[in-house]
Amino acid sequence: MVTDSQGLSGDGADLKDVISRYAAQWKWFVLTTIISLVLAFIYIRYATPEYAAKAKIQIIEDKGSGSELSAFQDLNLLGGMKNKVEDEIEILNSRSNFLEVVDNLDLNVRIIALGNVKDSEIYKNRPFNINFIESDSIINSASFEFFIELSSETTFGFSLERDSPLKIYSYGKNITTKEVGDIVITPNLPYFNNYKGEKIKVSIDPVFIVAEGYQKSISISPAEELSNIIDITLNNPIKQKGIDIINELILTYNKNAIEDKKVVADRTSEFINNRIQLIASTLTTVDQDAQELMTEKGITGSGLEVGAAVQVSAASRQQLDNARNQLDIVSNLKNYISGESGYNTMPVVDVGNGAIAQTTAKYNELVAERNRLLKSADAQNPIIVNLDQQLDQLKSTMQSSLVAMERNVGMTVGTLQNQMGRIQGTIYSAPRNQRDLRNITRKQETTESLYLYLLQKREESQIMAASSPAKSKVVDSAYLEGDTPVTPKKPLIYLASFILGLLVPFSVLYSKDLLDNKIHNKTGLEKLVKDVPVLAELPRLAKKDQQLVNKDDRSVLGESLRILRTNLDYIIKSKGGRNNVIFVTSSVPGEGKTFLSSNLAMIFASTDKKVLLIGADIRNPKLYTFFNSKDVDKLGKPGRNKDAGLTEFLYDDSLTSKDIINPMLVHTNTIDVIYSGKIPPNPSELLMSSRMKDLIQEVSLKYDYVVVDTAPLMVVTDTLLISEYADHIIYVTRAGSTETKVIEYPLKLRKEGKLKGLSFIVNDVKDSNLGYGGKYGYGYGKTTKKWWKF
Repeated sequence: MVTDSQGLSGDGADLKDVISRYAAQWKWFVLTTIISLVLAFIYIRYATPEYAAKAKIQIIEDKGSGSELSAFQDLNLLGGMKNKVEDEIEILNSRSNFLEVVDNLDLNVRIIALGNVKDSEIYKNRPFNINFIESDSIINSASFEFFIELSSETTFGFSLERDSPLKIYSYGKNITTKEVGDIVITPNLPYFNNYKGEKIKVSIDPVFIVAEGYQKSISISPAEELSNIIDITLNNPIKQKGIDIINELILTYNKNAIEDKKVVADRTSEFINNRIQLIASTLTTVDQDAQELMTEKGITGSGLEVGAAVQVSAASRQQLDNARNQLDIVSNLKNYISGESGYNTMPVVDVGNGAIAQTTAKYNELVAERNRLLKSADAQNPIIVNLDQQLDQLKSTMQSSLVAMERNVGMTVGTLQNQMGRIQGTIYSAPRNQRDLRNITRKQETTESLYLYLLQKREESQIMAASSPAKSKVVDSAYLEGDTPVTPKKPLIYLASFILGLLVPFSVLYSKDLLDNKIHNKTGLEKLVKDVPVLAELPRLAKKDQQLVNKDDRSVLGESLRILRTNLDYIIKSKGGRNNVIFVTSSVPGEGKTFLSSNLAMIFASTDKKVLLIGADIRNPKLYTFFNSKDVDKLGKPGRNKDAGLTEFLYDDSLTSKDIINPMLVHTNTIDVIYSGKIPPNPSELLMSSRMKDLIQEVSLKYDYVVVDTAPLMVVTDTLLISEYADHIIYVTRAGSTETKVIEYPLKLRKEGKLKGLSFIVNDVKDSNLGYGGKYGYGYGKTTKKWWKF
């Protein structure tokens, strides 16, 4: 239970740590949020609002009795097929429809009033009219813009660039351009004065680019699943423009659908007329043959003598007639397709093969699409060429299918004829003349019935084509969905800006923490070293701050050093005995070990204790820089060599400890200092000398505290050579400089028994990362940051 509660406490502490770390940067969150909201306000202020125009249409399904293709319904030829809403949506949103809409509404020519911040298009009530002398094909494919300034009611300024000098023209005079030929500008007096003196841009874009733009921006979708109702929505900055585009699109869609039906009906009527002419000629020939036979043979034509035999073979004869009719239709349709040149709509006839009917219907759809595209493009257009290839392939497919079907039906007719031959053999004894007359009469009746049937269907086809309804019914004409613009959406933009304002500093701080591999304060170091004590953290000093503390120092540095002194005294007393030798080291130079050594000696001396500071970093001595100022007084130096230091002591056996000790009065504190001396050529060997051990043992008995400034641990081996003489080793880390993985090295040495009494210090900690003592301060040394400082 205790373990669980501690774990929960630790998790809570980590969460508080994270929250407090981000909360400490609250000013950045506030600043970025304000900036983000201001940018959102500016965007909304100058963004062009768009309004949603909507319309609803119902797709009307073609019924079998209401289609012009039902002319052959009784013969099982192509009947009406259900329209799929998905297919109709694709047709409605086709490129060809939008090309017509753009061309009909002149959407490729825009007149734009120039403003100081943003421009606005003039859709209706234009102050002048533009007339192009060149053909529409040139205008519709041109990309060109020019500028006009309405100077007066008789003249205007013209330029090709916005800031170029204007050339004055009179209204109605031709303006010659390379791109679009001659242009004629005439004033639209009812609205001319509204824009007098303003500069206006005229922009001409290719029709296909404008059409593709509207094709992508419009939304066409079923109102509900399996519904024939289609919703059409278009967002546009100009309210009336969106309404006009949708209405024109619906009108174009219905017009093209009706035209397609009329074209198919006309081609079907043409095919029926050709068949009527051919059958009329055949019927005349049959009538003449009957007349000649009856006249020549002198028969009455009643057929009583062969009635019984004919009745027996009635079923076979009917089958043969049907097969012959089918063969006749197939042959004529094949000959019609073979003789057809160019790309015209084919009659859609179901000759007993559904694939042929479907292929013919697909061929007619492509022909209709090709005819619409030819209105705005030439035959060399890649889209037209592609359609031609598809049409050729479909025609070839139909011809191959009809040839195969003609062969199959022909074989059926031959089989039936052979069957009839056998039946006729049974009635051989009947008068041949009567039989011949009956054959002629039967052919006469069949041809006549087909002739009358085609006459009837021709009239029905024309009536149906003339009364063909529109492909869709307008449920709701285009209307504006409210008077509020749909874009920009202010609440959504402000919300997104607010979230972005919080997210940017959070992402930066999170990325910084994620990539951070440095030590920043005592809390972070304690998590790494775990059971090894972290005695204190020292604040970052400004250039104007003193490097050495004095006795009455109430600054954050002074209080931090007192915390260090207290914690260190507790460790010294807990061990018992005289363990007063304190080594100060670090990983690399520049982490503040000499700074800490000097101030640690000063803070011990402020309690009237005898303190000795030894500069044992004989490779790179820096101790003298801290005791060479106007606040330091040398109290006298006994001994023979006044410049002797630790190096000279280790080298010269004649020197004693008194010869190298320098009494110092720093501010009001008295301490003794042993400088490093001259830099020797063999520092490691000197430190291994027994005199070093003797010196440490000697001074540890004379002084209350012996502070030794040693060499960096990861750079040279000097500190490890003398680490056995230390009772306590303070390892200095520098906030924002020392990497976390560096801490593994002293911990490893401690585990191996090479460093005893190891503890850590964090130096140069920023105010924002200090613990409670540094953040709140206490006493005269407390400082307050200005509000603008982060």
